[in-house]
Amino acid sequence: MELRGKTFLITGGSSGLGAACVGEFVSAGANAVICDISERGAELARELGSRVRFAATDVTDEAQVQAAIELAQREFGAVHGAISCAGIATAERTIGRNGPQPLAHFTKVISVNLIGTFNVIRLTGAAMLERAVEPNEDRGVIVCTASVAAFEGQIGQAAYAASKGGVVGLTLPVAREFAQHHIRVVSIAPGIFDTPLLAGLPEAARESLGRQNPFPPRLGRPSEYAALARHIVENQMLNGEVIRLDGALRMAPR
Repeated sequence: MELRGKTFLITGGSSGLGAACVGEFVSAGANAVICDISERGAELARELGSRVRFAATDVTDEAQVQAAIELAQREFGAVHGAISCAGIATAERTIGRNGPQPLAHFTKVISVNLIGTFNVIRLTGAAMLERAVEPNEDRGVIVCTASVAAFEGQIGQAAYAASKGGVVGLTLPVAREFAQHHIRVVSIAPGIFDTPLLAGLPEAARESLGRQNPFPPRLGRPSEYAALARHIVENQMLNGEVIRLDGALRMAPR
């Protein structure tokens, strides 16, 4: 898919991986609707100009995601893709010092990371079906964010690993279902990236985390995630796959 003139919903687009995708896609001539609960998204939209809009969006809320889609259609004519970066992480043992992990904590992570991702897939996919295409032309591309924790979840990551494992698990069946509609679905499984999630750590701790990667021995950069997301959109043979982006990292139990 040629990016120029196309329109993408980017969830979690106010910071980190999502914000990097907004910048990358807009620089290539695409339009973007930043979907986020943070008002920083509105500031970013103003900074980037006329091809960017902001929609206050909780990805678990059907009405809010649908409103963001309608904003994209109203402002830019159609929806051509979605980049799903919205997510949360927790570090909590299944049985901790105070007893079993509260079920509400587990449910919240699953709700945002997995159910929120599926909510975006199903609603943007339905919007993409409204667009007529030529034979063998992409009607749409959906990029989801999994994690290496889906494969090597660490102690304390049961909820997060389960949520990202769910994203891995839905990628192929949804890609197979959407193939008849010329909509591709691909997930990226990042390793340890330099995002706001790690921003509060001391520099020494951040460097230590980065050195866990065999090569390059550093934290991943959001721009590298965005570059891969762009390549997925532009490379039609990428479909139904989960791509690790991790510098050959294989996480230890803790």
